Amino acid sequence: MSLYLDASAVMPTVVEDRFTQTVAAFLVNCGEHLVISDFGAAEVASALSRLVRMGELTATEAAQRLADFDAWRVGETENAEIDAHDCRLANTYVRRFDLKLRAPDALHAAICRRLQLQLVTLDRRLAAAARELGIAVAVPGA
Repeated sequence: MSLYLDASAVMPTVVEDRFTQTVAAFLVNCGEHLVISDFGAAEVASALSRLVRMGELTATEAAQRLADFDAWRVGETENAEIDAHDCRLANTYVRRFDLKLRAPDALHAAICRRLQLQLVTLDRRLAAAARELGIAVAVPGA
């Protein structure tokens, strides 16, 4: 089964944090095809933009990290196309209040459902909701 990476699983590979080594080890040892959607890539760019706004990275540093991410994505991952069905299914998921999903997380779950991908995330709430929806989940380090 291919692995779908959400932004929480990608960011530690772009900006060093307490999960960097855990995620790196997971990705090296997973032995599966890695998949990222354009939406997930946009979330990575948004997270880098936030770090620039907060003064934790310069715009130059963020641009370089984004370029490195883009090169890695092209060379090491497949793209998950998003379609209208994913948006409709994400809408259904966020209307299930017991799942406590935000729309971006629901969209990741919907993509995984449609393409039968295993979700890789560090977001515990998303992981729990995805499991509830019958989506295979991996949480690096858990």
